[in-house]
This record gives sequence, structure tokens and C-alpha cells, in this order.
Amino acid sequence: MNSKLYVGNLSFETTEADLRNAFEPFGTVTEVHLASDRYTGRPRGFAFVTFGSEAESKAAAEKLNGTQLGGRALTVNEARSPDGAAGPGSSAASRQFSSPNRRAGAFHARGKRRH
Repeated sequence: MNSKLYVGNLSFETTEADLRNAFEPFGTVTEVHLASDRYTGRPRGFAFVTFGSEAESKAAAEKLNGTQLGGRALTVNEARSPDGAAGPGSSAASRQFSSPNRRAGAFHARGKRRH
């Protein structure tokens, strides 16, 4: 498991201090990143909380997933890296965009005309 957690379904009034207070009983919180919209600056409803060790983050994820914060039930999971999202078993990694018949003139040879 990763020491970084994804925290979803946050109230738009939740602050970084609120998150830190909720997660600190489970270990050393090294970073809290509350995602906000780049153009408006408003919160986007999710955050990332990083712990000092994997054991602390695992304990926090198990205990806080589904609990209430700011009137909403939190979703707490291990954070996935953006580059690791399309792993070997995912459908995006197995998608093929090329046709087996891509040589020049193959479209017309199959009897299809564009005009």
C-alpha cells in the first residue's frame, strides 16, 4: 500500500485543517492537498493526505472510510498514480487503435469511396 490516501466526497466547506485534525490520530500527516479548481479557486470535493508510513495510512483508510466529516460520508482509498492508472489489466492498456489493413490505398481496394 501507498502512504498517500485519496479522500473523496468532501463538503466544499472542508478545510485543510479539518482534514489534518481528522487524520492525525492515526499517525504523522506529512502533507494535505485539498484540490481546488484552477480557474475559480473553489474546492473540487476531494483531497490527498500523505502519511509518514504505509502502516499509518492503511489504519487511517480502514477506520475513516465511510465516516462523517462535514455532514458527508468520506471515501478513503489508496491514491493511485496517474501513470499507473492504465496498468496491464486495464481496458485502456489493451485498446488497439490501428486496423490490420492500414496500407496506402486499402480503403479504396475494399470498394469504399469517399466521394
